[in-house]
Amino acid sequence: MIPLTVIMLVCFFAVMIGVGMYTRKHATDVNGFVLGGRGVGPWLTAFAFGTSYFSAVIFVGYAGQFGWMFGLASTWAGLGNAFIGSLLAWNILGRRTRVMTQHIDAKTMPDFFGKRFHSTPLKVVASLIVFVFLIPYTASLYNGLSSLFGLVFDIPYWVVIAIMAVLTGIYVIFGGYMATAINDFIQGIIMLVGISAVILAVLSQNGGLLAATQKLSAVPAEGWTGGAFSSFFGPDPLFLLFVVILTSLGTWGLPQMVGKFYAIKSEKDIHKGTVISTVFAIIVAGGCYFLGGFGRLYASSDKIKWVVDAAGNKVKPMFDTIVPAMLSTLPSIIIAVVIVLVLSASMSTLSSLVLTSSSTLTLDVIKPASKKDMSEKKQVLIMRIFIVFFILVSAIIAVVKDANPGVTFIAQMMGVSWGGLAGAFLAPYLYGLYWKGVTKASTVVCFVWGTGLAITQFVISMAKIDVSGWGPFFSLMFKSSIHSGVFAMIGGLIIVPVVSAFTKKEDKASVDEIFSCYDKKHTVEVAAKERIDETK
Repeated sequence: MIPLTVIMLVCFFAVMIGVGMYTRKHATDVNGFVLGGRGVGPWLTAFAFGTSYFSAVIFVGYAGQFGWMFGLASTWAGLGNAFIGSLLAWNILGRRTRVMTQHIDAKTMPDFFGKRFHSTPLKVVASLIVFVFLIPYTASLYNGLSSLFGLVFDIPYWVVIAIMAVLTGIYVIFGGYMATAINDFIQGIIMLVGISAVILAVLSQNGGLLAATQKLSAVPAEGWTGGAFSSFFGPDPLFLLFVVILTSLGTWGLPQMVGKFYAIKSEKDIHKGTVISTVFAIIVAGGCYFLGGFGRLYASSDKIKWVVDAAGNKVKPMFDTIVPAMLSTLPSIIIAVVIVLVLSASMSTLSSLVLTSSSTLTLDVIKPASKKDMSEKKQVLIMRIFIVFFILVSAIIAVVKDANPGVTFIAQMMGVSWGGLAGAFLAPYLYGLYWKGVTKASTVVCFVWGTGLAITQFVISMAKIDVSGWGPFFSLMFKSSIHSGVFAMIGGLIIVPVVSAFTKKEDKASVDEIFSCYDKKHTVEVAAKERIDETK
């Protein structure tokens, strides 16, 4: 098994670095380094969107956790990711994002807020939110790698993290966005093949789909004599709904996801990208959660680690060990494919996050604060330095977390980062694309609301505060980071129009000028001409 896995990994790493070297010519200026010159085709963009969306956190962590909790009903989370997080996101945000961001020359989400609402402080605040909440999210990408690599290699976990971090850094630093897009396409194909092979292998091992489902239906759950984990909505439909909303709608407010629409070549390509991205999500996300739904069939496996109480009784499994336990008895070729699959998922998302973080901090904080004009070359250099910084910090956090299980604040911060980002950004970004009446004040209030709920949830989780006595509304809101994240997003969608109705409107002439970009149809020819004009 080891020689086969090593050969596959060496080939995989060689291709990733080769792509980074090949795409250096696209990363000589800011527009090329951050957005690929706004000339990336639908296939590359769609796969970049999907691979940034679905990391090893989903394959190993979420699939194991929610599959254990909901059984086959966890597949709804994958379908929600496909139809809400991908199909609707592309249809509702794609074209308007591409057209408006080019019109106002916004390269990042904070830059969009600054130019849409004519406020440099707003841009800086948004950038700091991205910085604070993306770091722990980036560190979480290494989760699950230890248990998976333990199936094949007897090497320290920090070595795995170091290899992944260094190789990702090399191709992102050299090739920028174009390198990540091409590698995301390659990694996406690996993910499609890998998840399909794993599902077929696990079902075959359990006698096929019908036999596996029958076994799962016999597993008891609290309040059920059987059938809970093979039922349509599972044993806890309300919590399942919260999971679907957070993991699906949340992508609409994440800068590393929305940023993919900035770079796509043209309006026409968005329609193609929508179809490709949705099909990719159905297979990868739907497949991951469907696979995780059979996790309880492996409850007796000695590969699953358990949290135990003071009396030594098993309380709940460590969710990151469930999927590796499912894979441990599969053929060596399947395990080798899974190792490459998980690395692909992790590296694609890591590259997207560090590129987003470095470009945001450079263009939206460092550059405005600089007293002198910064050349394109210097801006790209600073972004490359920050890429090294973000990868190094995320790797150190992951190693510290693994070496010190008692350091729970890292895990808790990871849990609230998604909800904090989406809660702060989703509503003002969505309304800002469609409605002229959105005000700067409403955006500020939404920033405070989203980050405030996330920080409150973090404190509650860290201090282990019992919220059951806070009343039905607040006890539900702060039941977990998933619940608070959903309330942050939904609350923002209400807050922005309400506050906008009572606060000072933006200058009508400037807002009309921004929205004038929608008065003409942007085609491939227009986009190509504009790129030529930019080089003159």
